[in-house]
Amino acid sequence: MSQTPQEIQADIERQREQLAGTVDQLTQKLDVKAQAKNKVAGVKDRATTADGSPEPGLVGAGAGAAAGVVLALLIIAWRSRR
Repeated sequence: MSQTPQEIQADIERQREQLAGTVDQLTQKLDVKAQAKNKVAGVKDRATTADGSPEPGLVGAGAGAAAGVVLALLIIAWRSRR
């Protein structure tokens, strides 16, 4: 099975394209800064409505969490005074 020079050249070009694609994929995986930006953008998209305001459920959850932290700090302060 011998190949013609044109077939060999076509095979080389195909392998170069595959290698370039692999290098691009590896570069994307190693770009931590871009991955972090994409993650932040995804979280922001899920946390806001179409007009950019916070999701109502998240506002309530945030307020509840903040109240819980304040309550925990008050309890700790109260216990340390006893």
